[in-house]
Amino acid sequence: MKTLVIGLMTTALTAVPALANKADVLDNYSNIAAAKFEDSLSTAQALQTAVNALIASPSAQTLDDAKTAWLASRVPYQQTEVYRFGNAIVDDWEGKVNAWPLDEGLIDYVDADYGGATDENAYAVLNVIANPKITLSGKDIDASSITPALLEGALHEADEVESNVATGYHAIEFLLWGQDLNGHGEGAGNRPWSDYAQGEACTNNNCDRRGEYLKAATDLLVSDLEWMVAQWQDGGAARAEVMENESAGISAILTGMGSLSYGEQAGERMKLGLLLNDPEEEHDCFSDNTHNSHFYDGLGVQNVYLGTYTRVDGSVVSGASLSGLVAATDAELDNVLKAELVATMTELGDLKAAADNGFAYDQMLERGNKEGEALITDAVNALVTQTKSIERVTNVLGLEKIAFEGSDSLDNPNAVFQ
Repeated sequence: MKTLVIGLMTTALTAVPALANKADVLDNYSNIAAAKFEDSLSTAQALQTAVNALIASPSAQTLDDAKTAWLASRVPYQQTEVYRFGNAIVDDWEGKVNAWPLDEGLIDYVDADYGGATDENAYAVLNVIANPKITLSGKDIDASSITPALLEGALHEADEVESNVATGYHAIEFLLWGQDLNGHGEGAGNRPWSDYAQGEACTNNNCDRRGEYLKAATDLLVSDLEWMVAQWQDGGAARAEVMENESAGISAILTGMGSLSYGEQAGERMKLGLLLNDPEEEHDCFSDNTHNSHFYDGLGVQNVYLGTYTRVDGSVVSGASLSGLVAATDAELDNVLKAELVATMTELGDLKAAADNGFAYDQMLERGNKEGEALITDAVNALVTQTKSIERVTNVLGLEKIAFEGSDSLDNPNAVFQ
């Protein structure tokens, strides 16, 4: 990973931005969005194939293959998150595919220490997989067949409770890994492959329905990504909205960069967990993949600013960039922001390298773990620093002030504990 970060550093600091106009920047921004969502779709389709193989022939190997496919699918998807916040079409849709954290007891069996229903969520341990008939908001629901329509139409965010996450990457992640019961200790979730076995080999009951749920959630993820890919093609609604007003389109790019960098990633996904010392605040908490999610979120911000994206097949989509627009007006600011983006990727790369070498993110969050605290804090500080320069860009380009997403963990830490 150090090699990748060094490569990004060289590109960011030495590349001379091509002269750009806003229309060309927005066209390339849309092309990169299309490529990222296409890659997200193709890797989700590979996951779908692996899930079908697991259900058809459960074994330790087919479960591992499905896990590997899920991990691969996260690489391009996390790089799309920079398209949130500034693009309503993406933001309104995102909760279907990447909502977290989730009350996993809604979906399947959980450890006895998990607890039961709460005032905040009456369905925290509904366990749809174990119950072919359920009641939601006083209405009886036939769940004898677990389908995408059931997950999307009845279960997801039931009673408008955000933690009732029934669809998307994290529901699938839970069904592949199971709960991570290690706290700050070593290890991720450890669901046995036999949770999908048939007959007497089945463990933890309802293996057939568990397979139904996993297939329904994966099929729904694929169809949701197909829809989003279409929005960024020529004639698609998301592309059209970006292109119809150049100043608004440039503001959308900056809104995505600033809000993801500050309130979402630095705040809700990183600083909050550090303040609470809570391993449940991991983004990919069942798989212990959070370090990769953070890294590729950061990379998504950088590649949008530079106007270049390396696809999963190694090909590159590039063109007129926001960097080029800024450089034409204020070359010094452009160089500052590029250097800050590199610094962020270096810090996220350090965090990723530590996790890849056995120091998992949930271990970093443990109270009193100075090394982990430093790794996370350095990345948070770098994200906050680059956000300040993103704010400066709005002024340099003569745009209206943008209200980036905030986070109590950064803006009012005392409120986190109230």
